[in-house]
Amino acid sequence: MKLRKLRQDSLRLLAHIFLTNIASILCKSIRIRKINDDYIKRLQQQNKNYILAFWHGTMLLPWYLHGNPSFVALISKSKDGDLLAKLLENWNYKVIRGSSSTDGDVALKFMIDYAKNNYSIAITPDGPRGPAHKLKAGAIVSAKKSKVPLVLAGVGYNKTIDIDENMTYDDTSKMIRECEMKLNELQMRAEDF
Repeated sequence: MKLRKLRQDSLRLLAHIFLTNIASILCKSIRIRKINDDYIKRLQQQNKNYILAFWHGTMLLPWYLHGNPSFVALISKSKDGDLLAKLLENWNYKVIRGSSSTDGDVALKFMIDYAKNNYSIAITPDGPRGPAHKLKAGAIVSAKKSKVPLVLAGVGYNKTIDIDENMTYDDTSKMIRECEMKLNELQMRAEDF
């Protein structure tokens, strides 16, 4: 039993090292065009925090672009979440663990508390279990209760190619070359709540 746990821990460590390096290299190689990012720039210039929400299926690039010590990331308590939490800690995030199905109320309280204390929050509101592209309430409730803006980030990748066994090295550099990230402030009205 101890040998099995040691083997699993060793594999997780190797996966973490591999994931961190590959993810960073991949993100650095993508040409990024930000649309409507002037709103976030204004918030940052005014030292105002915000909640940034983006879909789980396109999360890698937004996580990479916004990592800094003033950001807190909400990550599930799953084993996959363990890997992501370690990656995000390497990218300078503070990490909160929880989800809508596991310790969601505790995670929500932490998010609100961090947001009230000048931290920005990064969250995937559809989470790993989905349903995909369905906004769960956590991001909206956090923004409302902490009185900070909610910014939605949509990410689209283009110039991708299918991977096959006949690929050359030159082909792999073309897999993902460009990305657009569109940012929008969610306008909330009192009657919406």
